[in-house]
Amino acid sequence: MAGCDKSIINRLRRAEGQLRGIQKMIEEEAECTDVITQLSAVRSSVDRVMGIIVAENLKNCLEHPEMNKEEQEEKIEKAVKMIIKK
Repeated sequence: MAGCDKSIINRLRRAEGQLRGIQKMIEEEAECTDVITQLSAVRSSVDRVMGIIVAENLKNCLEHPEMNKEEQEEKIEKAVKMIIKK
């Protein structure tokens, strides 16, 4: 991914740290609700990263006039499908 923003890498590193913490919680037999709360936080974090990446991709699509309209529409449609894939 060209021009990968440092903030994206930092967000992913935080999510990785959260996942390691969750692994430790499970190993230590933490309460199920606490584990689920942490998993939900990681999921939200990853969803935000996905949103940032897709938004950046859309922005790049619209800023490149050398792409024909059909190409732009195809890329936008693909990005939208990725967002609503959930």
